[in-house]
Amino acid sequence: MSSTTVLCQSNTCINGNPPSRLECPTCSKLGIKGSYFCGQECFKAGCKTHKIVHDLATRQPLLEDPNINKDGTFNPFGSFKFTGDLRPKYPLSPMRPVPAHIKRPDYAEDGNPISEARRASTLARALNPEEQEKMRTVCRLGREILDIAASHIKPGVTTDFIDEVVHNATIERNAYPSPLNYRGFPKSVCLSVNEVICHGIPDQRKLQEGDIVNIDISLYYDGFHGDLNETYPVGRVDEDSMKLMRTTRQSLDAAIAICKPGALFRDIGKTIEPIARANGCTVVRTYCGHGINDLFHCAPNVPHYAKNKAIGTMKPGMTFTIEPMLNLGHNWDLVHWPDNWTATTIDGKRSAQFEETLLITETGVEVLTAGKRRDDLLGSS
Repeated sequence: MSSTTVLCQSNTCINGNPPSRLECPTCSKLGIKGSYFCGQECFKAGCKTHKIVHDLATRQPLLEDPNINKDGTFNPFGSFKFTGDLRPKYPLSPMRPVPAHIKRPDYAEDGNPISEARRASTLARALNPEEQEKMRTVCRLGREILDIAASHIKPGVTTDFIDEVVHNATIERNAYPSPLNYRGFPKSVCLSVNEVICHGIPDQRKLQEGDIVNIDISLYYDGFHGDLNETYPVGRVDEDSMKLMRTTRQSLDAAIAICKPGALFRDIGKTIEPIARANGCTVVRTYCGHGINDLFHCAPNVPHYAKNKAIGTMKPGMTFTIEPMLNLGHNWDLVHWPDNWTATTIDGKRSAQFEETLLITETGVEVLTAGKRRDDLLGSS
């Protein structure tokens, strides 16, 4: 899961849409997560317009309403100007329970990652050997869960079903799904389809032949987080989508290859962006890789574009993610759906992402989340 802040969603915010934590209580009850405002003034100013979302979520299905489907699912953001063909399919299933014996991160109950906030300004830290071993374990479990989830990808499967698969596989390993209630995120995995760049919320939409879908797995086990993702084709996809996925994977692999003690974090983007541009893609700038250990997101900041100003040098014991998001075409900007999580390309073109969690060793880099080679992308030769 990429590092970001939740901004005030008011269109008339007088404070410049700063990072916000005041959540609309009605949206929270209805499962419409991510409705945040910087203060009561912004919340009250847009109250009349915002209540439309509540009405859509609670009214009885009317088949003549274009926002209501025959199966009873509906689009809660009917007046929103979507950039592509994808639409949400509510209602969301209830937040899935986690057994009491499973160790939880500090945000599990109220959604507020207090420890991250307290250490937000600290420098990246190197883990001791015992901590490194815990990172190896949680990342190995994450790879197992991703492979299980990927085995269920096929036309007709809902993204909510894959969320259930991920949730069950996680708790079966006595781990906590890190996205669950992180800053109010309502599900156990991020599933991003077609033009969704990241942070897609699993719902009742069925995967369709020709889609591409990113599965972003994060979990918390024995006090440490692991994070990885891959983008998969659903059945047969067009050549542009295959090229996008290949390019994204290649750019990640090239970035991993430069990682070693003494390497600069800012050089990661300098490695990724030329590969993207040479293949007709652009690198998303809003989201980045991040440090990960006992915190879900922490220093260092890892941008994926060239000429960035990332601070820091890689040192043995550091753990962090690289997770480039590439869009087809030349637009890197994005639009958020009203759920304040789902980030889509501004022109509706497709986006792909791949992510690994890395450990800097004394002599180079260890890919803690490494899996088997993806022959559907890299070929069988």
